[in-house]
Amino acid sequence: MNGNSLSITDALVAYLRENGLEQSVLEAQIEEVWPKVMGDVVTKLTRSVEIKDGLLIVRVSSAALKAQLFENRFELVAKLNEAFGANVINDCRILG
Repeated sequence: MNGNSLSITDALVAYLRENGLEQSVLEAQIEEVWPKVMGDVVTKLTRSVEIKDGLLIVRVSSAALKAQLFENRFELVAKLNEAFGANVINDCRILG
């Protein structure tokens, strides 16, 4: 392999992005991935979760959960990217 090779997943993400399809696919997938990665308790306290231009936006109903997610936001991004199988999230915003 040369230094310019992409994984199949990264190539697919690039294709979707180039054709304006990435956002709708990610919006559908994040709702499926979030409960699997975060578990029942966090999912029940989550009001909404979405991805916009690589930014994960999470709205929660608990100040304690907001603080905990903010403190662990880099690990959260890594876990979600791992679940997606590609680096689709660059940063996150946790809102109460």
